[in-house]
Amino acid sequence: MTNPRQIAVVALRDVHKGAYADVALDRVLQKVNLPGNDRRLLTELVYGSVRRQRTLDALIDQLATKKSHQQPKDLRSILHLGLYQLRYQERIPASAAVNTTVQLAKENGFSGLTGFVNGLLRQYIRLADKSPEPLLLPENPVERLGILHSFPDWIIQVWFDELGLAETELLCDWMNQTPTIDLRINPLLTTIEEVETAFDAAGVLVKRIPNLPQALRLIGSVGAIQNLPGFSEGWWSVQDSSAQLVSHLLDPQPGEEIIDACAAPGGKTTHIAELMGDTGTIWAGDRTPSRLRKLKENAQRLHLQSIQIYTGDSRNLPQFHHTGDRVLLDAPCSGLGTLHRHADARWRQTPESVQQLSILQSELLAQTSKFVKFGGVLVYATCTLHPAENEGVISAFLANHPHWQIEAPSMDSPYFADSTPQGWLKVWPHRQHMDGFFMVRLRKTNDSE
Repeated sequence: MTNPRQIAVVALRDVHKGAYADVALDRVLQKVNLPGNDRRLLTELVYGSVRRQRTLDALIDQLATKKSHQQPKDLRSILHLGLYQLRYQERIPASAAVNTTVQLAKENGFSGLTGFVNGLLRQYIRLADKSPEPLLLPENPVERLGILHSFPDWIIQVWFDELGLAETELLCDWMNQTPTIDLRINPLLTTIEEVETAFDAAGVLVKRIPNLPQALRLIGSVGAIQNLPGFSEGWWSVQDSSAQLVSHLLDPQPGEEIIDACAAPGGKTTHIAELMGDTGTIWAGDRTPSRLRKLKENAQRLHLQSIQIYTGDSRNLPQFHHTGDRVLLDAPCSGLGTLHRHADARWRQTPESVQQLSILQSELLAQTSKFVKFGGVLVYATCTLHPAENEGVISAFLANHPHWQIEAPSMDSPYFADSTPQGWLKVWPHRQHMDGFFMVRLRKTNDSE
């Protein structure tokens, strides 16, 4: 099987059975040998169809002569692929999108419904020719944005309450873009100039990220990451710019004892080691051994010696009480700041799962705060943009732990020019052009806890 659209149907079938989109895509890619252009098309079709699922469903429901309960799931996936190409893939001619989708219907056992498929897609083309927006939208702004940009209403409502209509729409646009890839240079083995030179020689375009001395952003398609210059030598790691901010906020110093409480897969752990000059000790733990393997591999590839790996739940590790000069709690979260990277995450999270996560985050923060020495620092970070997991967790913690206080980053630091009056940093992707993140530095002011 070498047709990327037919392979996309197979991957989407797995997604509808409950598989994560990236897992389903990797599974089918391992079974085929596609050229680069076809691999990119397949990836775009799978991730795009999953990401835009609500919009595409609304279009099908609007245009279909057969109602949704009369449409087999595979047929609906085929319609998703066709409409996704017509609506979002300008490089694919409309005629090609229609013809290949009709052919997919035939190849997947729906020969009797090819007229239905053809008619629905051509009806969309006719409407799109007459109007810049062929989709019928409700007046309610939250529901309208949810359908137009393909998000659940509850996520739109969270952002709408904090940002208002115009910025919420900008954020939705950003979250539907293909994600960029940022690198973090390992200053213990190379320089940013040396990496730039190596990439230039290989024909790979990069640009620097303002105020982040180790960051480079890849421009355009680059192929397999592990084949880029300097990967095997440990010159760099893949890490988004906003995640790099977290370790700068922690500000680890050479020779200190650091505890990274939820460390896997290790991006921030290895960054901490680099910032410390690989001196001192970093205790890096996670309760899932399989996730720690990646951390160990990365530490070895980057030639880092200061990282000590342990397995355990940070809510029950009394051996670390009062031992850390600095503690990082990069807490498990709903990931609402990185929805562009995880096509199906918007459909997997719910208000109930966010509430459960906020309870876990509060438990982790209460326990890991005990790891900190008197006068030490704890940084709490998440890659979500939900107040219940961020401001709510911190406010509740401070109310119950009077011997802790927020330590706002220095305003003369270029890293944190966007910190809030409360002292925490909330990275909004449409403003800062990096993943959504929340981070705050807390200082322990009394040793009675």
